[in-house]
Amino acid sequence: MSSSSYPILFQLNTRVYLQEIAGHLGRPATLKDIPDELLDFLEKNGFNWFWSLGVWTTGAAAREISRTNPVWREECKKDLPDLQESDICGSPFAVCVYEVHPDFGGRAALAHLRKRLAQRGIRLMTDFVPNHTAPDHPWVLEHPEYYVNGSESDLEAQPRNYVQVVTKHGPRVLAHGRDPYFGGWVDTLQLNYRCKELHDIQRQVLHHIAEQCDGVRCDMAMLLLPDIIAKTWGNKSVPADGIEPTEVCFWPEAIQSVRRQHADFVFMAEVYWDLEWELQQQGFEFTYDKRLYDRMLSFDGGAVRDHLMADLLFQQRCCRFLENHDEPRAASMFSRPQYLAAATITYLSPGLRLFHEGQFEGRKHRVSMHLSRRAAESPDPAIQELYKSLLTCLRSKAFREGSWSLLECIPEWEANPTFRQFVSFSWEHSGERWLIAVNYGPGSAQTFVRLPWADLKGRNWTLNDQLTQESLVRAGNDLAERGLYLNVPAWHVHIFLMQDNPEQTT
Repeated sequence: MSSSSYPILFQLNTRVYLQEIAGHLGRPATLKDIPDELLDFLEKNGFNWFWSLGVWTTGAAAREISRTNPVWREECKKDLPDLQESDICGSPFAVCVYEVHPDFGGRAALAHLRKRLAQRGIRLMTDFVPNHTAPDHPWVLEHPEYYVNGSESDLEAQPRNYVQVVTKHGPRVLAHGRDPYFGGWVDTLQLNYRCKELHDIQRQVLHHIAEQCDGVRCDMAMLLLPDIIAKTWGNKSVPADGIEPTEVCFWPEAIQSVRRQHADFVFMAEVYWDLEWELQQQGFEFTYDKRLYDRMLSFDGGAVRDHLMADLLFQQRCCRFLENHDEPRAASMFSRPQYLAAATITYLSPGLRLFHEGQFEGRKHRVSMHLSRRAAESPDPAIQELYKSLLTCLRSKAFREGSWSLLECIPEWEANPTFRQFVSFSWEHSGERWLIAVNYGPGSAQTFVRLPWADLKGRNWTLNDQLTQESLVRAGNDLAERGLYLNVPAWHVHIFLMQDNPEQTT
């Protein structure tokens, strides 16, 4: 297994991908049919993680809701103009049981995939959806006390947030899963983490998952924080009489419990609302960095730079991305010059780097999580070349195990504010030095970039740009005293590999 300090993760929309493989094979495809070509590509480019999104078993109830919900159906038609009824398969986040879906080959097929990945030094990640379950999860019938219960008046007043269900204890009104800012996800039911017994059973679920993979991405992990539960549900989440309550956060004990048996198991949190640091303190190795993504879309170099001033111990546990299954495709959000600039900052900064299947080919159309098919798209050669260059850089140990520094950019002259558009940083490992400088702004800009190395004087330095293959030669004395001068157009990117010329003194 690779021990990279700054790993790389590949996210696969399993259902959509296997449907396309099935079209090529002329028969249903399982996880065993994921081609060696894909896994070999990931190995060649140093990927550490393979996240197979949506492998667990979902049920008929959520699928029927997806097919009959008019809003979701309209969204599906936008994603897939030739929509067929069979294309709507229901959300993978409405889980019935944490067993690999029979359509994907069951547990044996996942184990086979895990073995193939391990042979290439890649670890397998799956999903854990802790906040809610499918409407036809076995607990609904057997243990309705595991859920947030409501009343007939709740159902009448908030039909989007509550539903009546059949249980062994008679009819109950249960809440749909949701967060505090939006209405319920009507294809799910909300679990109640103020019920102590639920904590115990969910730890068992996590142990069951940990036997089948090497890590989990935890969906909407911040919703389990006690203050978020209180904000969302108030007294509704107070367990009924006879049910042992708890106000303890689920995550610390659950994570420690799994690691006592699976020491290297990794937890990654989907998290928003500036709660990333708190989730890291709860035990998560990695947390989504949605804030950086949002600042990229603001196209404000100063805001991006400010974000990268955070403590490095925090940043190295951030999951950096330009797209994932929840966000629009990056190729649809960034112009071509902006795309290169945003991708360079995102993927050459410290942290876990997440790439989404289809991203390397420049796909523009996001596919709904309720669909098992997506529209055909042709690859974009320019974007393919962009990622070829970035992945080549990421093969260097400097970006995977090296020392990172955010660099100071100063104005060319006092009245020139354009230096604030620059985002510049360096990497160093075993004498190998990299300098990244991006004008993340809409106009030309000038700056002096202060370099972090104390031994620049007394020689010339060659800066080899890995994007253009052009080289600059600069005097070390000047670099040490003033920094590297840059005068570049909007969205311009330099990825320099620095080499000294000891035979040439200055």
